[in-house]
Amino acid sequence: MTKHEIIDILDGSHPTFGGIVARGMDALIILSALAIALETEPSLPQGLRNFLFGFEVLVLGIFTIEYVLRLICSPRPLRYVFSFWGLIDLLTILPAIALMTPQWQAVRIFRLLRLVRLVKLFRGSHAMERLVTAFEEVRGELAIFGIIAALMLYVASVGIYIFEHEAQPEVFSSIPQSLWWAVASFTTVGYGDMVPITGGGRIFTTFVLFLGLGVIAVPSAIITTALLEADTNIQKKLANSASDAEKDNQSKTAQSTKGE
Repeated sequence: MTKHEIIDILDGSHPTFGGIVARGMDALIILSALAIALETEPSLPQGLRNFLFGFEVLVLGIFTIEYVLRLICSPRPLRYVFSFWGLIDLLTILPAIALMTPQWQAVRIFRLLRLVRLVKLFRGSHAMERLVTAFEEVRGELAIFGIIAALMLYVASVGIYIFEHEAQPEVFSSIPQSLWWAVASFTTVGYGDMVPITGGGRIFTTFVLFLGLGVIAVPSAIITTALLEADTNIQKKLANSASDAEKDNQSKTAQSTKGE
């Protein structure tokens, strides 16, 4: 079996084993997610807890083998390592460090990384490919807008601190503390744990809330436009491929006719 065939099997595109491996990996990921939720039950019997631990070791072992195979069989290993899916595969097996080092098992980041493997469900999804392509096309615009949003958050936290600090010194005690209020207001969540009570603070909050609508709407519009363009480009490529194939068939037909 060649390296290219191994990659096709892991990607699920192999005509014989691809579908079986893809469905098996998807089932493993879903069972792993259920196990993560189940092991948090405090009344779980010790025997079942040990079984879930063994299942986690098995899952990490399988994904580690997958990562090593992809690394060995990839024509450009470094390109795979630093690609989107390469990083996802690496993050998926990092919790193995916590298993090998008992004192790290309580580190929350390693427990959280186990959820990254859910992203692997979208590896063969064409919709996911379009989404990644759309993000790549507008990453410059999104980066600029992200910087603008960060500056707006900072200005909002400074503004509300100026208006509310004297009236509520314990709630708006500092600008970093006020940053939480700015985030909650810009995202239009409004938890209610930090509420302005002065007239100036409420007027300032009104402007912040309207700006928050733009913070949510503008990136959504950018990504939606990029998705439509990506879908249009894909359809054009498919149409061009079909047209080229038809021309090749006509050319072969004409040549065979002349030969006769």
